[in-house]
Amino acid sequence: MAILSSHHPSAIAFGILGNMISFCVYLAPVPTFYRIYKKKSTESFQSVPYQVALFSSMLWLYYALQKPDDTFLLITINSFGCVIETFYITMYITYAPNHQRVSAMKLFAALNVLLFSSILLLAQFLLNPSHRIPVLGWICVAISVAVFAAPLSIVAQVVRTKSVEFMPFTLSFFLTLSAIMWFSYGLLQKDICVAIPNVLGFMLGMIQMVLYAIYRQNDNKKLPEPLKSIVVLGNSEVHPVQIQLHEESVNDQEKIEQLAVSLEIKKSKEANSDHNDV
Repeated sequence: MAILSSHHPSAIAFGILGNMISFCVYLAPVPTFYRIYKKKSTESFQSVPYQVALFSSMLWLYYALQKPDDTFLLITINSFGCVIETFYITMYITYAPNHQRVSAMKLFAALNVLLFSSILLLAQFLLNPSHRIPVLGWICVAISVAVFAAPLSIVAQVVRTKSVEFMPFTLSFFLTLSAIMWFSYGLLQKDICVAIPNVLGFMLGMIQMVLYAIYRQNDNKKLPEPLKSIVVLGNSEVHPVQIQLHEESVNDQEKIEQLAVSLEIKKSKEANSDHNDV
């Protein structure tokens, strides 16, 4: 069977655009890992987003390979996701301190080796093909929906701090576009498991852009609370994005507070001295 021969003509266009956008979003953490490479340290960054992204990509790839119809466009983007996330995790383990390295390796073994292998073996040997595909599909949907907790925490952060500094408009815009492309692809291909998560992805993307329009003028008025990492759901994969904290701003604030306390102590001593003289 020729590649893409079973696709609806419009589905091919949406799938190709979805691949292109998702490819770019997958590369979003590159600056983070360039920083890790230059400093030879993972600092306060975490491996969890990349571990989850790899797990999701492997599951979607396995799901796509099990389907009898042509899923070339799902296979390409999730194959790339598996490769790039493995690269990120390898770099993290290479430059992480011993305790973080051990934690990352344990999580990798538990999530991406043990749990994925268990799902694969159970699906492959206990489920017949007619049941295997829908079960795998709904597992993928459940995982995709579950990771919405992370970007929702960023939305709450924006509302609380009235600052969009840690919610870049460009990323929100392209994730919304990605959700539209993959929802359309899933709808035209009659694949509800691909379409459903992207309804939530579109809604979340729109909420983020509306909040950006509301709070962008307040960006320099109030610093947000420190954050370490987020996971954003773009289509049938999760995309991790690390955020650099404003450590210098926090340190400056601490210095100001310490100076204020010192001045208060000094004034108190001077007042006591004047009282004793009298």
